[in-house]
Amino acid sequence: MRPRFLVLLSLVAWLAAPAAGHATPAAAPPPDIARALAALAGEDADKREAAVAVLGRTRDPKWLRFLAALREGSVYSRTRGGKTEIVVGGSKSTRGDQDVIEIAAAYDRAPLGAVPLAALKEVPADRRLRLAVKPFLDADETRAQLADPDPAVRRGAAVKLGNQAEAGAVAMVEEALFKEPDRWARHALAEALALIRLAHGAPDVRVGAARALGELHSASAVPALQRLAADAAASPAEREAAVLAIRRIERWGLLTAAVETGFQGASLASILLLMALGLAIVFGLMGVINMAHGELMALGAYATFVVQNWFRAAWPAWFDAYFLVALPVSFLVAGAVGLGLERGVIRFLYGRPLETLLLTWGASLIIQQGLRLWFGAANVDVSAPAWLSGGVPVMAGLTLPYNRVFIIALAAVSVAATYWLLFRTSAGLRIRAVTQNRAMSACLGVRAGVVDATTFAFGAGLAGLAGCALTQIGNVGPSLGQNYIVDSFMVVVTGGVGKLAGTILAAAGLGGLTKGIEPALGAVFGKVAILVGVILFLQRRPAGLFAARGRNAEA
Repeated sequence: MRPRFLVLLSLVAWLAAPAAGHATPAAAPPPDIARALAALAGEDADKREAAVAVLGRTRDPKWLRFLAALREGSVYSRTRGGKTEIVVGGSKSTRGDQDVIEIAAAYDRAPLGAVPLAALKEVPADRRLRLAVKPFLDADETRAQLADPDPAVRRGAAVKLGNQAEAGAVAMVEEALFKEPDRWARHALAEALALIRLAHGAPDVRVGAARALGELHSASAVPALQRLAADAAASPAEREAAVLAIRRIERWGLLTAAVETGFQGASLASILLLMALGLAIVFGLMGVINMAHGELMALGAYATFVVQNWFRAAWPAWFDAYFLVALPVSFLVAGAVGLGLERGVIRFLYGRPLETLLLTWGASLIIQQGLRLWFGAANVDVSAPAWLSGGVPVMAGLTLPYNRVFIIALAAVSVAATYWLLFRTSAGLRIRAVTQNRAMSACLGVRAGVVDATTFAFGAGLAGLAGCALTQIGNVGPSLGQNYIVDSFMVVVTGGVGKLAGTILAAAGLGGLTKGIEPALGAVFGKVAILVGVILFLQRRPAGLFAARGRNAEA
């Protein structure tokens, strides 16, 4: 009895399966959607494009997903019971001598099983149809970006909507603007809304949009405003509003350009200051013309590159922390090389400036060639950590990069640490004593040789620190230091030999003048103009901004 019972139970289950499958049929799509799906399977290109518009305007995520499959060529049609059905294809396989494909319902992707591939007809997505699909998928992606938790992503989506200036995006922008808490994302959304209204609004709406764009200082709106101002078909109020908005934006542009130039000058001055601090100590306080100072900076940059590779290989989860480790490592590497250079040869040549100049120049060539042999002649890539990527918006149309802000802060900390070392510690007292009177300092028990070595190592370490900072804004190569050594010497000489206050002022002045002159004269002629200006300045003040006094002046 038991086998007979199992057979009957299996028979009942087999007969009930079709009934269960038809018990809950899929809900029929609305008439307009059904007509659109039928048009997609047809041959009329205009009707197929119109069908895409019908499906896209629903803004239903499931239909947008269907359009994405259509663009990828994964949509098919089949005929069942005299009716055409649209399905989405999935994975393909081979069963026996027949190719089969998994299919799913067009709307909800309900699985419909595997069918022979020959029983389906692909719904082709030609270039015209893909172009018709693209705006709807882009709009869906933009809508998701406007809801992203990152304000920078939301701001980027708003800028994209403003550039596209499509009339259908007004509702989406207004909704996002109402919910947006971030100041700069709100600014971008307001700008996008005004650009859309300027492109598609009625005359009075365009007047208001032009005024809003002027108040928002929208530089990206200038071309559209210029077209409106020159449009003879526009009303006088529209043209006047456009002209006033352009003038307001241009005045704001002058202000942002001035602030940006000042910031770029400050960042260049910070690099020069980090370089010149070491030179001011070595050249100003010790009287050594160190032509290898630029190569010590290059050593700091390559030390940063090595630390980056260590973290990338051994601790990838902590990669963003590599730069914090590279700062002291670059200081120590450059300082160690500087210490070896001073103890090895320079200490025998104090008081002989020409010999030290030739010696350090030869050392610079040796270091350059060593870097080429070890790392190659090509530039190496140093990636910025995530916390130094991007920037901070300070005003409309101006964003200050985090990496340059960090360099300015690093230069300020380095100056403060140098002043503390020289004027608030016993080591600094010994450095100043040896600088002013070496013989008397030796009589008082100061070990002049140790002071010379540590001072030279500290100056070299500051150069390595400058090289580490420079990796975030420039290329790292064997000849890296040659680009900054001349400017650094100009800073030291202009500020006054041995005067750190003069070094700071000279770095700020030369950095600001360089960035102020370059837009008008170009980089090459700007450099020439700066050099001529320094020569003329030294003709009037040979001792620099702060001349040495007392025993130093007599030495």
